[in-house]
Amino acid sequence: MGGEQGRVVNNRRKVIVALGASALAWASAIRAQAPAKVARIGLLSSFSPSDTAPWHQAFRQGLRDLGWVEGKNISIEYRFSDGRSDRLPDLAADLVHLQVDIIVASVQPDALAAQKATRVIPIVMASSSDPVSSGLVETLARPGGNVTGLSQMAIELGGKRLELLKRIDPKLSRVAVLWNPQSAASTFYWKEIELPARQLGIQLHSLEVRSPNEFDKAFEDAARAHAGALFIMPDPLTVTNLKRIADLAAKSRLPSIIHISEFADAGGLMAYGPDRADLYRRAATYVDKILKGAKAGDLPVELPTKFELVINMKTAKAIGITIPQSVLLRADRVIE
Repeated sequence: MGGEQGRVVNNRRKVIVALGASALAWASAIRAQAPAKVARIGLLSSFSPSDTAPWHQAFRQGLRDLGWVEGKNISIEYRFSDGRSDRLPDLAADLVHLQVDIIVASVQPDALAAQKATRVIPIVMASSSDPVSSGLVETLARPGGNVTGLSQMAIELGGKRLELLKRIDPKLSRVAVLWNPQSAASTFYWKEIELPARQLGIQLHSLEVRSPNEFDKAFEDAARAHAGALFIMPDPLTVTNLKRIADLAAKSRLPSIIHISEFADAGGLMAYGPDRADLYRRAATYVDKILKGAKAGDLPVELPTKFELVINMKTAKAIGITIPQSVLLRADRVIE
């Protein structure tokens, strides 16, 4: 009897082990078949889809390089205000309502709107102007809170743009500045160019624009003021109207400069500033780190590392100016 009972016990053990192994295999198969969690990214932009297409393409490529593929393990909810800052609060609230995992904010107004909408969802700035003074972060090294990312802040760039205009026309004494006084970024940069303007012997003439229907009047004012060149401030209002500004500057025969290369592509004379596509590629690294568990407030805010000077020679010829060889040699790209 003892031997028979032992065999029965052994057989039961084998059955239990077999059932356990089958259960584990079944559970593993179920897990393998279960779809992986898809991270939801909200992308908030003050611009239009056409304005930002190259930047967003760079952002998606940056994500792909890190293993995040749209439609596979991430989804992106795009929200564009088309240059209307009054729409940003509702668009940010919509992304919060959707319970996205991260909000990527294109520029400073977007980040501020997102921060007002949530203090919980991580926010990654792709290209903020002055995140410390605006209250988005405590310091660049230790942001704190739920905001981090990249700042396009490079104070000396405004002076360098003025210097480029002066190199083209050494006799230049008056520069019209196209800016939106309702924009924190424009106001910040206006203050930063006052000193280099005095050092270069340039008088700045303010051209205030708050909406697209004020551009014609601004250029009429520039003509009355006998401005010799045009300096365009960073702002969604100007960036969403690059072609119109470039056309008006050409019609007025004004050498012009702004911070993004798309202006030169649209027919503007010059662009000098941070490589915006590079900033968006780098924004993808913040998204990657946060999705893998990092806290936004612990990730230092980074500054631009790549800058580009683009010159449109067709425009130069059309308005009758000569670009010195010393300036052309500095250009990263020349549009012939």
